[in-house]
Amino acid sequence: MPHTKSPAENSATTAEQYNGFTAEERAAMKEHAREQKQAAARRGSSRADKEAAAEQDVLAKIAEMPEEDRLLAERIHAIVRTAAPDLAPKLWYGMPAYARDGKVVCHFQSAHKFKSRYATLGFSDQAALDDGAMWPAAYALTTRLTAADEKHIGELIKKAVG
Repeated sequence: MPHTKSPAENSATTAEQYNGFTAEERAAMKEHAREQKQAAARRGSSRADKEAAAEQDVLAKIAEMPEEDRLLAERIHAIVRTAAPDLAPKLWYGMPAYARDGKVVCHFQSAHKFKSRYATLGFSDQAALDDGAMWPAAYALTTRLTAADEKHIGELIKKAVG
């Protein structure tokens, strides 16, 4: 009769295979916890003060990025603020993000953050980009955006906010 593993043996095998979150993912979760604490500390502030502080947090995070990511993030920030001035900048898992009514619509993920070969402009389910049965929810960004690329990003942002 063939030997079958007991539930305890299966559990041990599964636990051995699971390596947990990467260091980058754990760092992002810690950043998110810090962001939540900062937001809680601002609860007594006026809405304008909270929004100004959140934008300063985003600009500070962008300033910390390596040059290639920083230049891209600065352009994305400017494009989003122009195309959708009603979106509020905020940090989301340590990334610059832009929200409507507190819900993230889009975000910029630096290549450096997750040791990727490209940065990403991502859209959440709050973005009105629906197009048939499927559509892109993230775009890879290279280090040099052309004027046409910037125009396309602006159009995506406008469409995303509906």
